[in-house]
Amino acid sequence: MSGLAPTKRFDQVREGDELPELAIELTPTLIISTAIASRDYQDVHHDVGLAQQRGTKNIFMNILSTNGIVQRYVNEWAGPEALFKGIKIKLGAPNYAGDTMTLSGTVVAISQDRDEPTIDLEVIGKNSLGKHVTAMVRLALPKS
Repeated sequence: MSGLAPTKRFDQVREGDELPELAIELTPTLIISTAIASRDYQDVHHDVGLAQQRGTKNIFMNILSTNGIVQRYVNEWAGPEALFKGIKIKLGAPNYAGDTMTLSGTVVAISQDRDEPTIDLEVIGKNSLGKHVTAMVRLALPKS
């Protein structure tokens, strides 16, 4: 995926639809810059030596960066008119610098019971150690 797609319409989405995979290279620059952008100055996100002293093999991504990447992934698929209603994430294996995280997603539920119909997506991000993130994302999409 590259850039925002045209906005999906509610009636274009079906349960079971899969989002295209997206591989994110976990460079030190990505990990450090996103930690700083979210004002997370914990040394484990920018100083390899101090991270290793604390028992980890390398610097690793913070939770706010993971959350932002999940949102970017879904937004690129859904388009600019999609409205995020909620994102719930659960972290697993760390996203260490030098690895790659591959995101995938599936539409798991469609709700027409509300004033504003929504879709629920499950997003999974895996790296070489296993699942880094499991997320549930709720979106409202424009009606046709």
